Amino acid sequence: MDISLTTPALLFPAISLLMLAYTNRFLTLATIIRNLHDRYKAEQNQNLLSQIANLRYRVYLIRNMQIFGVLSLLFCVVSMFALFAGWAAGGQWSFAIVLVLMIVSMLISLRELQISVGALDLLLMELEEGEKKG
Repeated sequence: MDISLTTPALLFPAISLLMLAYTNRFLTLATIIRNLHDRYKAEQNQNLLSQIANLRYRVYLIRNMQIFGVLSLLFCVVSMFALFAGWAAGGQWSFAIVLVLMIVSMLISLRELQISVGALDLLLMELEEGEKKG
């Protein structure tokens, strides 16, 4: 299969948008963690510690998503350089690496989404139980 210099360049907008989405998720979680930390200092509620532990795991997942996204962008540039230099095989292999890194990044993102929905579901169940009692 032959790829041209423009093939890896097509991934730049996609990778950039993924990185922006990952950064927004990270910043949102950082704000939530800071708020929970302040609430815990005031209340000493064990439930808040469990929520913070869940958020810690999600932050680590987002960090890994970002690492794989940055590596994907890096190998995209390497692929473009190799193709520009006339090293077709190197360009193709590095482009294949780009695709694998993007897949890994998106799979980690999928896992983080599952955890996020699970945490929200627990909060909703707690709210529903409170309504039934009250």
